[in-house]
Amino acid sequence: MAAIGRVTGDQVTGADTPTPDDPGAPGRGGPVRAAAARPLWRTGLLLALPAIAIFTLLFVAPLFTLVANSFRTQTGAFTLDNYVRFLGDPFYRAVLWNTLKVAALTTAGCLLIGYPFALYMRGRSPRTRNWLALLLLSPLLISMVIRAYGWLVVLGPNGPVASVLKWLGITPPQLLYNDTAVLIGMVHVMLAYMVLPLMGSLDRIDPTLVPAARGLGASGWTCFWRITLPLSAPGMLAGAMIVFSLTASSFVTPAILGGPKVKLMPYFVYTQATVNLDWPYAAAIGFVLVVVTTGLLLGYSRLLRRRGGEVVFG
Repeated sequence: MAAIGRVTGDQVTGADTPTPDDPGAPGRGGPVRAAAARPLWRTGLLLALPAIAIFTLLFVAPLFTLVANSFRTQTGAFTLDNYVRFLGDPFYRAVLWNTLKVAALTTAGCLLIGYPFALYMRGRSPRTRNWLALLLLSPLLISMVIRAYGWLVVLGPNGPVASVLKWLGITPPQLLYNDTAVLIGMVHVMLAYMVLPLMGSLDRIDPTLVPAARGLGASGWTCFWRITLPLSAPGMLAGAMIVFSLTASSFVTPAILGGPKVKLMPYFVYTQATVNLDWPYAAAIGFVLVVVTTGLLLGYSRLLRRRGGEVVFG
Protein backbone atom coordinates (compact mmCIF):
# COMPACT_ATOMS: atom_id res chain seq x y z
CA MET A 1 0.00 0.00 0.00
CA ALA A 2 2.88 2.31 0.75
CA ALA A 3 4.32 1.60 -2.64
CA ILE A 4 0.96 2.23 -4.28
CA GLY A 5 0.56 5.40 -2.33
CA ARG A 6 4.02 6.57 -3.29
CA VAL A 7 3.38 5.88 -6.95
CA THR A 8 0.04 7.60 -6.76
CA GLY A 9 1.59 10.54 -4.96
CA ASP A 10 4.30 10.84 -7.54
CA GLN A 11 1.78 10.79 -10.33
CA VAL A 12 -0.27 13.49 -8.66
CA THR A 13 2.50 15.72 -7.46
CA GLY A 14 4.66 15.22 -10.58
CA ALA A 15 1.96 15.91 -13.10
CA ASP A 16 3.44 19.32 -13.92
CA THR A 17 7.06 18.28 -13.27
CA PRO A 18 9.07 17.55 -16.40
CA THR A 19 10.62 14.11 -16.54
CA PRO A 20 14.04 13.30 -18.03
CA ASP A 21 12.31 11.92 -21.13
CA ASP A 22 10.25 15.07 -21.62
CA PRO A 23 11.43 17.05 -24.70
CA GLY A 24 11.15 20.25 -22.70
CA ALA A 25 13.06 18.97 -19.68
CA PRO A 26 16.25 20.79 -18.80
CA GLY A 27 18.00 17.42 -18.59
CA ARG A 28 19.97 15.66 -21.27
CA GLY A 29 16.97 14.83 -23.48
CA GLY A 30 15.82 18.38 -24.18
CA PRO A 31 18.99 20.05 -25.53
CA VAL A 32 19.95 16.99 -27.58
CA ARG A 33 16.59 16.83 -29.29
CA ALA A 34 16.56 20.59 -29.79
CA ALA A 35 19.98 20.47 -31.40
CA ALA A 36 18.91 17.58 -33.60
CA ALA A 37 15.86 19.55 -34.69
CA ARG A 38 17.97 22.41 -36.04
CA PRO A 39 18.45 22.49 -39.84
CA LEU A 40 21.54 20.51 -40.78
CA TRP A 41 22.22 22.75 -43.77
CA ARG A 42 23.26 25.58 -41.46
CA THR A 43 25.97 23.46 -39.90
CA GLY A 44 27.10 22.27 -43.30
CA LEU A 45 27.20 25.84 -44.60
CA LEU A 46 29.30 27.00 -41.66
CA LEU A 47 31.76 24.15 -42.21
CA ALA A 48 31.97 24.89 -45.93
CA LEU A 49 32.43 28.65 -45.57
CA PRO A 50 36.27 28.57 -45.48
CA ALA A 51 36.43 26.43 -48.63
CA ILE A 52 33.82 28.63 -50.36
CA ALA A 53 35.76 31.77 -49.46
CA ILE A 54 39.04 30.34 -50.80
CA PHE A 55 37.32 29.11 -53.98
CA THR A 56 35.71 32.51 -54.53
CA LEU A 57 38.93 34.40 -53.88
CA LEU A 58 41.22 32.23 -56.00
CA PHE A 59 38.91 31.15 -58.84
CA VAL A 60 35.66 33.08 -59.16
CA ALA A 61 37.12 36.56 -58.66
CA PRO A 62 40.01 36.05 -61.15
CA LEU A 63 37.56 34.58 -63.68
CA PHE A 64 35.30 37.63 -63.47
CA THR A 65 38.36 39.86 -63.78
CA LEU A 66 39.41 37.90 -66.88
CA VAL A 67 35.99 38.32 -68.45
CA ALA A 68 35.87 42.03 -67.65
CA ASN A 69 39.32 42.66 -69.12
CA SER A 70 38.45 40.77 -72.30
CA PHE A 71 35.84 43.42 -73.16
CA ARG A 72 38.22 46.34 -72.80
CA THR A 73 40.84 48.05 -74.88
CA GLN A 74 44.31 48.75 -73.55
CA THR A 75 43.06 52.20 -72.54
CA GLY A 76 40.14 50.75 -70.57
CA ALA A 77 37.26 51.49 -72.97
CA PHE A 78 34.56 48.91 -73.64
CA THR A 79 34.92 47.01 -76.93
CA LEU A 80 34.08 43.75 -78.70
CA ASP A 81 37.05 43.97 -81.05
CA ASN A 82 39.04 41.37 -79.11
CA TYR A 83 36.50 38.64 -79.83
CA VAL A 84 35.87 39.86 -83.39
CA ARG A 85 39.61 39.77 -84.00
CA PHE A 86 39.94 36.21 -82.66
CA LEU A 87 36.85 34.67 -84.25
CA GLY A 88 37.38 36.43 -87.56
CA ASP A 89 40.97 35.26 -88.02
CA PRO A 90 41.29 31.75 -89.54
CA PHE A 91 44.77 31.42 -88.05
CA TYR A 92 43.48 31.66 -84.48
CA ARG A 93 40.57 29.35 -85.27
CA ALA A 94 43.10 26.80 -86.51
CA VAL A 95 45.06 27.22 -83.26
CA LEU A 96 41.90 26.58 -81.25
CA TRP A 97 41.14 23.48 -83.30
CA ASN A 98 44.70 22.18 -82.88
CA THR A 99 44.48 22.71 -79.11
CA LEU A 100 41.27 20.71 -78.87
CA LYS A 101 42.72 18.01 -81.13
CA VAL A 102 45.82 17.60 -78.96
CA ALA A 103 43.66 17.48 -75.82
CA ALA A 104 41.36 14.85 -77.35
CA LEU A 105 44.25 12.69 -78.56
CA THR A 106 45.93 12.93 -75.16
CA THR A 107 42.68 11.85 -73.50
CA ALA A 108 42.32 8.91 -75.88
CA GLY A 109 45.95 7.88 -75.33
CA CYS A 110 45.57 8.02 -71.55
CA LEU A 111 42.39 5.94 -71.77
CA LEU A 112 43.94 3.30 -74.04
CA ILE A 113 46.98 2.93 -71.77
CA GLY A 114 45.32 3.61 -68.44
CA TYR A 115 42.35 1.23 -68.70
CA PRO A 116 44.41 -1.98 -69.05
CA PHE A 117 46.73 -0.69 -66.32
CA ALA A 118 43.77 -0.07 -64.00
CA LEU A 119 42.38 -3.54 -64.74
CA TYR A 120 45.75 -5.07 -63.93
CA MET A 121 46.01 -3.13 -60.66
CA ARG A 122 42.51 -4.21 -59.65
CA GLY A 123 43.48 -7.88 -59.39
CA ARG A 124 46.79 -7.40 -57.59
CA SER A 125 47.62 -7.77 -53.92
CA PRO A 126 47.64 -4.64 -51.73
CA ARG A 127 51.44 -4.55 -51.66
CA THR A 128 51.73 -4.82 -55.45
CA ARG A 129 49.05 -2.15 -55.86
CA ASN A 130 51.00 0.20 -53.62
CA TRP A 131 54.14 -0.21 -55.70
CA LEU A 132 52.22 0.24 -58.95
CA ALA A 133 50.51 3.34 -57.54
CA LEU A 134 53.90 4.76 -56.58
CA LEU A 135 55.16 4.10 -60.11
CA LEU A 136 52.06 5.76 -61.53
CA LEU A 137 52.30 8.85 -59.34
CA SER A 138 56.08 9.24 -59.61
CA PRO A 139 55.88 11.69 -62.57
CA LEU A 140 53.75 14.01 -60.43
CA LEU A 141 56.52 14.16 -57.82
CA ILE A 142 58.88 15.83 -60.29
CA SER A 143 58.72 19.35 -61.65
CA MET A 144 56.98 19.78 -65.00
CA VAL A 145 60.06 21.48 -66.41
CA ILE A 146 62.34 18.61 -65.39
CA ARG A 147 59.94 16.06 -66.90
CA ALA A 148 59.78 17.97 -70.17
CA TYR A 149 63.55 18.32 -70.42
CA GLY A 150 63.86 14.62 -69.66
CA TRP A 151 61.75 13.89 -72.71
CA LEU A 152 63.97 16.25 -74.70
CA VAL A 153 66.89 13.94 -73.95
CA VAL A 154 64.92 10.75 -74.64
CA LEU A 155 63.42 11.94 -77.93
CA GLY A 156 66.43 13.95 -79.10
CA PRO A 157 68.48 13.08 -82.20
CA ASN A 158 71.17 11.50 -80.01
CA GLY A 159 68.80 10.04 -77.43
CA PRO A 160 68.09 6.38 -76.67
CA VAL A 161 65.10 6.18 -79.03
CA ALA A 162 67.10 7.46 -82.00
CA SER A 163 70.05 5.24 -81.07
CA VAL A 164 67.89 2.11 -81.02
CA LEU A 165 66.34 2.96 -84.37
CA LYS A 166 69.77 3.56 -85.89
CA TRP A 167 71.01 0.24 -84.49
CA LEU A 168 68.04 -1.45 -86.19
CA GLY A 169 68.93 0.23 -89.45
CA ILE A 170 65.98 2.61 -89.39
CA THR A 171 66.37 6.30 -90.00
CA PRO A 172 64.88 7.98 -86.90
CA PRO A 173 62.08 10.41 -87.67
CA GLN A 174 61.77 13.88 -86.23
CA LEU A 175 60.46 13.26 -82.72
CA LEU A 176 60.83 16.72 -81.23
CA TYR A 177 59.05 20.04 -81.80
CA ASN A 178 55.88 18.52 -83.24
CA ASP A 179 52.52 17.24 -82.08
CA THR A 180 53.94 13.74 -81.50
CA ALA A 181 56.40 14.97 -78.88
CA VAL A 182 53.68 16.97 -77.16
CA LEU A 183 51.34 13.94 -77.09
CA ILE A 184 54.02 11.70 -75.61
CA GLY A 185 54.87 14.20 -72.90
CA MET A 186 51.25 14.96 -72.06
CA VAL A 187 50.21 11.30 -71.87
CA HIS A 188 53.12 10.67 -69.50
CA VAL A 189 52.00 13.54 -67.27
CA MET A 190 48.23 12.94 -67.40
CA LEU A 191 48.13 9.15 -67.13
CA ALA A 192 47.65 9.20 -63.35
CA TYR A 193 44.61 11.49 -63.66
CA MET A 194 42.95 8.84 -65.82
CA VAL A 195 43.93 5.73 -63.87
CA LEU A 196 42.89 6.93 -60.41
CA PRO A 197 39.21 7.61 -61.30
CA LEU A 198 39.13 4.32 -63.22
CA MET A 199 40.42 2.48 -60.15
CA GLY A 200 37.65 4.03 -58.06
CA SER A 201 34.96 2.84 -60.49
CA LEU A 202 36.45 -0.64 -60.92
CA ASP A 203 36.73 -1.15 -57.17
CA ARG A 204 33.02 -0.34 -56.74
CA ILE A 205 31.96 -3.12 -59.14
CA ASP A 206 30.48 -6.13 -57.33
CA PRO A 207 33.16 -8.85 -57.60
CA THR A 208 30.49 -11.56 -57.84
CA LEU A 209 29.01 -10.26 -61.11
CA VAL A 210 31.69 -11.59 -63.46
CA PRO A 211 31.88 -15.08 -61.87
CA ALA A 212 28.09 -15.28 -61.99
CA ALA A 213 28.07 -14.34 -65.67
CA ARG A 214 30.83 -16.85 -66.40
CA GLY A 215 28.80 -19.51 -64.60
CA LEU A 216 25.88 -18.74 -66.91
CA GLY A 217 28.05 -19.33 -69.97
CA ALA A 218 29.30 -15.82 -70.83
CA SER A 219 32.79 -15.53 -72.26
CA GLY A 220 35.50 -13.29 -70.89
CA TRP A 221 35.00 -10.68 -73.62
CA THR A 222 31.24 -10.72 -73.09
CA CYS A 223 31.71 -10.11 -69.38
CA PHE A 224 34.03 -7.22 -70.14
CA TRP A 225 31.80 -5.54 -72.74
CA ARG A 226 28.51 -6.14 -70.92
CA ILE A 227 29.54 -5.76 -67.26
CA THR A 228 32.96 -4.26 -66.56
CA LEU A 229 33.06 -1.57 -69.25
CA PRO A 230 29.54 -0.13 -68.67
CA LEU A 231 29.94 -0.10 -64.88
CA SER A 232 33.28 1.68 -65.16
CA ALA A 233 31.82 4.44 -67.35
CA PRO A 234 31.70 6.99 -64.48
CA GLY A 235 35.45 6.57 -63.97
CA MET A 236 36.10 7.00 -67.67
CA LEU A 237 33.95 10.13 -67.71
CA ALA A 238 35.72 11.64 -64.71
CA GLY A 239 39.18 10.79 -66.04
CA ALA A 240 38.39 12.10 -69.52
CA MET A 241 37.08 15.40 -68.16
CA ILE A 242 40.13 15.91 -65.96
CA VAL A 243 42.68 14.97 -68.62
CA PHE A 244 41.00 16.96 -71.39
CA SER A 245 40.66 20.16 -69.36
CA LEU A 246 44.19 20.00 -67.95
CA THR A 247 45.72 19.26 -71.36
CA ALA A 248 43.84 22.04 -73.12
CA SER A 249 45.18 24.56 -70.60
CA SER A 250 48.71 23.14 -70.26
CA PHE A 251 51.59 25.42 -71.16
CA VAL A 252 54.97 24.15 -69.92
CA THR A 253 55.13 20.73 -71.60
CA PRO A 254 53.81 21.88 -75.03
CA ALA A 255 56.10 24.92 -74.97
CA ILE A 256 59.24 22.83 -74.29
CA LEU A 257 58.50 19.76 -76.41
CA GLY A 258 56.55 21.49 -79.16
CA GLY A 259 58.39 24.78 -79.37
CA PRO A 260 57.08 27.56 -81.59
CA LYS A 261 56.09 25.06 -84.30
CA VAL A 262 53.19 23.64 -82.26
CA LYS A 263 50.50 26.30 -82.07
CA LEU A 264 48.36 25.95 -78.95
CA MET A 265 46.09 28.41 -77.17
CA PRO A 266 48.02 28.69 -73.86
CA TYR A 267 51.17 29.62 -75.76
CA PHE A 268 49.39 32.50 -77.49
CA VAL A 269 47.88 33.68 -74.21
CA TYR A 270 51.39 33.82 -72.78
CA THR A 271 52.76 35.57 -75.87
CA GLN A 272 50.03 38.22 -75.96
CA ALA A 273 50.35 38.93 -72.23
CA THR A 274 54.15 38.96 -71.82
CA VAL A 275 55.60 39.75 -75.25
CA ASN A 276 52.98 41.99 -76.88
CA LEU A 277 51.68 43.28 -73.53
CA ASP A 278 48.15 43.09 -74.92
CA TRP A 279 46.37 41.93 -71.77
CA PRO A 280 42.77 42.43 -73.04
CA TYR A 281 43.38 40.26 -76.09
CA ALA A 282 45.13 37.63 -73.96
CA ALA A 283 42.08 37.63 -71.66
CA ALA A 284 39.77 37.16 -74.65
CA ILE A 285 41.81 34.20 -75.92
CA GLY A 286 41.79 32.61 -72.48
CA PHE A 287 38.06 33.11 -72.00
CA VAL A 288 37.29 31.60 -75.41
CA LEU A 289 39.31 28.53 -74.41
CA VAL A 290 37.43 28.27 -71.10
CA VAL A 291 34.02 28.54 -72.77
CA VAL A 292 34.79 26.05 -75.55
CA THR A 293 36.35 23.50 -73.18
CA THR A 294 33.48 23.77 -70.69
CA GLY A 295 30.89 23.41 -73.45
CA LEU A 296 32.57 20.29 -74.83
CA LEU A 297 32.81 18.70 -71.38
CA LEU A 298 29.13 19.42 -70.64
CA GLY A 299 28.13 17.96 -73.99
CA TYR A 300 30.20 14.84 -73.33
CA SER A 301 28.59 14.42 -69.92
CA ARG A 302 25.07 14.77 -71.32
CA LEU A 303 25.86 12.31 -74.10
CA LEU A 304 26.78 9.65 -71.56
CA ARG A 305 23.67 10.44 -69.52
CA ARG A 306 21.44 9.91 -72.54
CA ARG A 307 23.10 6.55 -73.07
CA GLY A 308 22.32 5.50 -69.52
CA GLY A 309 25.65 6.30 -67.92
CA GLU A 310 25.98 7.76 -64.45
CA VAL A 311 26.65 11.47 -64.42
CA VAL A 312 29.71 12.19 -62.31
CA PHE A 313 29.78 15.98 -62.57
CA GLY A 314 26.70 18.11 -63.01
